[in-house]
Amino acid sequence: MSYDEYQNPLNSRYASTEMSHLWGPQRKFSTWRRLWVALAEAEAELGLDITAAQIESLRAHLDDIDFTAAEAYERKLRHDVMAHVHAYGDACPDARAIIHLGATSCYVTDNTDLILLREALQLVRKRVAHVILALGDFAREHRDLPCLAFTHMQPAQPTTMGKRATLWIQDLVLDLDELDHRLSALRARSVKGTTGTQASFLKLFHGNSAKVQQLEDLVAKKLGFSSAYAVTGQTYPRKIDGQVLDVLSGIAQTAHKTATDLRLLAHR
Repeated sequence: MSYDEYQNPLNSRYASTEMSHLWGPQRKFSTWRRLWVALAEAEAELGLDITAAQIESLRAHLDDIDFTAAEAYERKLRHDVMAHVHAYGDACPDARAIIHLGATSCYVTDNTDLILLREALQLVRKRVAHVILALGDFAREHRDLPCLAFTHMQPAQPTTMGKRATLWIQDLVLDLDELDHRLSALRARSVKGTTGTQASFLKLFHGNSAKVQQLEDLVAKKLGFSSAYAVTGQTYPRKIDGQVLDVLSGIAQTAHKTATDLRLLAHR
């Protein structure tokens, strides 16, 4: 089994190498480890008893994941996050006690999903932009090539191939706007605790809510986000998943319209 690629029967047919690697186990679980490092760094900066040597030990083992050991732990513990906590602890025993300190499973699972969603949308955005540029060249090249325009799928008036292409471009530009909006609105879950009350972190900081807020802001920034969602329950708002699917659906709609137009033009 390859741990570098997302495992799915449709993967080899439809997924790009970049997207497949992005959602593969190696990227997922190495991101978990980066989240544990970010948490330990932030907790140390705010005064918890975590040493620089422990953090350095965590950093030294970000990518050398022993998947066999993690899978064995998961069979025993029936818990994926705890399995990887133990596997990471085996790799850096001097830091074992401070891995995942105060956190809940969704600290790593949900923040990782948000990070990967951000990277996936950035990849999609780059490709949409490339298609816009390519269609722009196509439209200029064929701006004088006559073809039919239709109403109600019946021939109506002549237009040009270049003009038809500008309609496809415009739809993609609208899709690009939606991608930019979603990317700019994406936030971290950060450190919300088990049910969103931050109770475990309040306990770690002896009830100092200001420090817990600092921790949340600091971790969010370490993850590359400008801020965190103001409130959550156990998970980040699942509304976000629907919004991302809306953007992807819009791009698929544009592709469907473009393909249908080409099919209509091909038969006349």
